[in-house]
Amino acid sequence: MNWEANWIKPVGDYGDVCPAFVREFTFEKDIPQEAVLTVTAMGMYEAVLNGTRISDYIFAPGWTSRKRLQYQTYDIRPLLRKENTLVITVGKGWLRSPLAGWIDNSKSDPRLLLPPGLCARMSFSHGEDIETDVHWRVRESPVRFSELYDGETYDARITDAPPALEAVAVFPGPGCALVPQQGEEIRQQNRLHPAKLFQTPKGETVIDFGQNLTGYIALDLPPATEAGDAVALSFAEVLDAQGNFYTENYRGAKSKMNYICKKGSQQYTPKFTFFGFRYVRVDAFPVAPEASFFTAIALHSELERVGFFACSHPLVNRLYENVVWGQKGNFLDVPTDCPQRDERLGWTGDAQVFIKTAAYIYDVEKFFVKWLTDLSLDQEENGQVPHVIPNAMPGEGGSAAWGDAVTICPWELYLAYGEREILARQFESMRKWVDYITAHTTEENLWMGGRHFGDWLSTGETQTRPDFIASAFYARSTALVIKAGKLLGKDVAPYEALHAHIVAAFRDAFPGYHTQTEYVLALHFGLARGDCREVARALAEQIKADGNRMTTGFVGTPYLLHELSKHGHLELAYDLLLREAYPSWLYPVTRGATTIWERWDSIKPDGSFQDAGMNSFNHYAYGAVVDWLYSVAAGIQSVEAFPGYERVEIAPRPDARLGWLCAQYKTRRGWVRSKWQYTGDGIRYDIETPVPAEIVIGDATYRVEKGSYTYVVC
Repeated sequence: MNWEANWIKPVGDYGDVCPAFVREFTFEKDIPQEAVLTVTAMGMYEAVLNGTRISDYIFAPGWTSRKRLQYQTYDIRPLLRKENTLVITVGKGWLRSPLAGWIDNSKSDPRLLLPPGLCARMSFSHGEDIETDVHWRVRESPVRFSELYDGETYDARITDAPPALEAVAVFPGPGCALVPQQGEEIRQQNRLHPAKLFQTPKGETVIDFGQNLTGYIALDLPPATEAGDAVALSFAEVLDAQGNFYTENYRGAKSKMNYICKKGSQQYTPKFTFFGFRYVRVDAFPVAPEASFFTAIALHSELERVGFFACSHPLVNRLYENVVWGQKGNFLDVPTDCPQRDERLGWTGDAQVFIKTAAYIYDVEKFFVKWLTDLSLDQEENGQVPHVIPNAMPGEGGSAAWGDAVTICPWELYLAYGEREILARQFESMRKWVDYITAHTTEENLWMGGRHFGDWLSTGETQTRPDFIASAFYARSTALVIKAGKLLGKDVAPYEALHAHIVAAFRDAFPGYHTQTEYVLALHFGLARGDCREVARALAEQIKADGNRMTTGFVGTPYLLHELSKHGHLELAYDLLLREAYPSWLYPVTRGATTIWERWDSIKPDGSFQDAGMNSFNHYAYGAVVDWLYSVAAGIQSVEAFPGYERVEIAPRPDARLGWLCAQYKTRRGWVRSKWQYTGDGIRYDIETPVPAEIVIGDATYRVEKGSYTYVVC
């Protein structure tokens, strides 16, 4: 697209109403054999040509750093006629909606002053191109209000009597780089019908869809509907202990869907908003509501499913499905922390703890490459990494384990997909982060001082020391800069020296460990002094002293089972995996969870809720345990020397409490499958590999070529 094309906006102030830009055009001769529409907008747009939506892409142009804006290109030839009308409606979207809802956006966020701008060009194989200019017109659309947190109001009567067309104004636009679509497109995915429609103890009509999801409701209204009838819906994730509709954990997000009907049967789905929900309260409806009038549509980025898992334990299977749904619900163009409350931001810490699991379930290379590009753009000149990407919280950043997404995420993508270019694109960003820590610590070779989130939402009475976590991740990020730099042929000698100094200083500063997370980080990042087996034994004793339960939060949990199983405590690792009492992975499952909770006890054992100010029921971070299910329980592991699964190690670690377990993972070279099953004669292992592999069964190691293999251990 020639991005010297004009940006246009309404001449007047449309307020909350979404403008619909209109361009009519006629072909005097034949319809062109080739026709392309290239378009972007300041907000979200929906383009309709001759009454047909031009694409299944929902919420285009997507969410990026404010330093760039994606554009999309569509083949519109099949929709052309002799006489044509193109209508492009522009909503506020991520660019112009209030984000980080606990911040006073009206005073701090210049995005809210931006107009609903549109830039487009239609290019034809013959005839003149048509671009946005003063020949376009604009009118109020049926979308009377639409924001991400508060929902949408739509007046269908306007579709039968559109307002008069008005003039547009040409203006400079957002002043950022325009780039072709880089990320995955957001699309409608699963369609769920109501599990039940019921009355709460308060007498409210509520629909249960049986699954917590991210998306919206499709309405199908009956012929008896009259013009002016109202539909009003509210959204919630859970019911309270009495069975009533509960929305306190949405904080300031109103999450309302309002629809004003035209006459007769009609269908509607929201245009520019989404909700995180399982339950829908019917606040108003023109007739007695029936389940058939409502369909829940799940939305997420268009990702290829590459991983599947099942075992003999129903609760573990449900846990896995909860992780899958949590990933789907929070991989909506960026890896968000949650989809429901006044937040829904790309928190860096959540992304880095989950990325390895994410790659076992879906192909996330393209998804994360786009997000990491925005991370590099939003990273401060001094190397500080914002807490959220895209950066919706200016001035906030530089926290250990959160900012370290800048090094951990590229490295995990490299291991999963084998593309050195990922490291090449991100290396400068990785290096700048380590340099930032070096320049901002209060003590040389350690990361002391600063503002950190610590081991977020851990449950132990003794809290992990923030300086311990920060210094451990300082070492980890420095090590990853060294690894990436060597692969890219960079001179990393200064970082090798720095890493040696960090390790020595860490061991001197922290000779003992006070929490499970401290043991885990020291082991996982190669910082423990002495025999790692003894440190792991002390970790196991700490877990037993803590009631044979985990006390870790966001930082320590992803590595906990790995360090136990690696150092001879596999049975204890399975103990924690299979534990059903709080705190555990299976406790939420026993309470009916269908996604991963933000807290181990978002619903407490007595049925009450945790603090509503921080209590999401769709928060994928603790779902990082699925990495262990694939790489240890099933044993499917990448080999650092052969990234992208050019070769694979398969070393399953069974436990008799599971009668069988099976995992399969589609690498870029084909499917890897690992299954084990306890039989009357012992344990049977069925392994399939598309590449040369090292298969470890008990104490025996087999080096094999691609193929299928069966082993029986009596």
